[in-house]
Amino acid sequence: MELKDITIKKAHQGLIKKEFSSTELTKEYLKKIDKVDSDINAFITVTKEEALAQATQVDEKIAKGDKIPLLAGIPYAAKDIYCTQGIKTTAGSKILENFIPPYESTTTQRLKDQEAVLLGKLNLDEFACGASTENSAFFTTKNPHDLDRVAGGSSGGSAAAVAAGEALFALGTDTGGSIRQPSSFCGTVGLKPTYGRTSRYGAMALASSLDTIGHITNCVEDSALVLQTIAGRDDNDSTTSGQALDNYEKEIAKEANGMQIGIPKGYFDIKGLDPEVKQSVEQAIQNIEKLTGKPAKEVNLISPDYALAAYYIIMPCELSSNLSRYDGIKYGLKEKEKNLLESYIKTRAKGFGDEIKRRIILGTFALSHGYYDAYYKKAQAVRTLVIEDFKKAFESVDAILMPTAPDTAFKIGEKVDDPLQMYLEDIYTIPASLAGLPGLSVPCGQVNNLPVGLQIIGSWFDEKSILRIGHNFEKNIQ
Repeated sequence: MELKDITIKKAHQGLIKKEFSSTELTKEYLKKIDKVDSDINAFITVTKEEALAQATQVDEKIAKGDKIPLLAGIPYAAKDIYCTQGIKTTAGSKILENFIPPYESTTTQRLKDQEAVLLGKLNLDEFACGASTENSAFFTTKNPHDLDRVAGGSSGGSAAAVAAGEALFALGTDTGGSIRQPSSFCGTVGLKPTYGRTSRYGAMALASSLDTIGHITNCVEDSALVLQTIAGRDDNDSTTSGQALDNYEKEIAKEANGMQIGIPKGYFDIKGLDPEVKQSVEQAIQNIEKLTGKPAKEVNLISPDYALAAYYIIMPCELSSNLSRYDGIKYGLKEKEKNLLESYIKTRAKGFGDEIKRRIILGTFALSHGYYDAYYKKAQAVRTLVIEDFKKAFESVDAILMPTAPDTAFKIGEKVDDPLQMYLEDIYTIPASLAGLPGLSVPCGQVNNLPVGLQIIGSWFDEKSILRIGHNFEKNIQ
């Protein structure tokens, strides 16, 4: 069984036709993890016993002739930022190194309700802050295409696990590009849904107005099927939308003919965009123009430089507030000192890594008296401009296409000491994040044997259009 080539539908058909059992399928994935993960470092925790127990339950239902959901018995893994009841959840941080949540996140609960099999928890940059997993408190995840290179971040463990055949799909989170960028680096399909399409309940918060729950798969069809399961209104998250879900499986089966794609003016001339990456993405756009039967239309968007600057004010401000809860009092690491203040200081100094400390300082400063108007308020004004530009653009196009990342996977250690260079990795993904738009990264070629990602951005709650374009592109380039 070649795990890299199996899809959710193929696995489901195999289970119901009894070509193999869920237990056998799960064991194959666990065997693959045992074989390759010591090199890749995708998993923080492997839940072998729990996974086999879940698989056995599905097999018993099949043996009885019971009808099973599409995701039943399907092995997946979750970024270690989702609370999983009774299973260690670290957020890639020393401050939560031994934390075991007493409750389940909405997303993992929905997958549990569908009887999907959880293989384990995946590595990430600490509290999802980073673009390479080099900010993980535990280890760096390596790119399956080249073990000397990063898998991207912050959902690097998720992208690497799927790319290496260690899970059929994986959950990630995307605040400024943390699903799309590692998907580009690892040659997987990464979906960031519209903000509010999926529930954030039980996923540890980085920036509450930006964090989005999504996933990484091997193909666009699998992405559509997973979204159908995890999306929708959740009473535990007031930011989720009650807007009805589309039938994504049916929508992606439609041809792309007649759809109008847009290209943002000036985005392909940004300093730092690798010429060969640019060439790959432009070739992909030409292929999609043939599928739609229409030439791409140029649209005006605010420069991504401004979006990047605004993001790196808004995000640290929200982070400094959200991470104030980790003080060693109720849970997590606790350093006892002679008074409360010293206990706070010692706990956070020991528990947080350098990047987290850097962002807390930036955010606290930007929110401080005398600087709020100059930084945070102005950044929110820029965010409004970003949203207005997208609104205008989507009056005439169905989707906007651009690179996912300005380059291919870089070498481990190459940028870790230069935060500014690392932040620039998000230059193409941040505009959609600021606007709360859905974005899909699909593989569109290789440069020096390293994957390149094409980013397809859609209008609010229009995941069906970007999945449809991505699926048609995927079908016609293979």
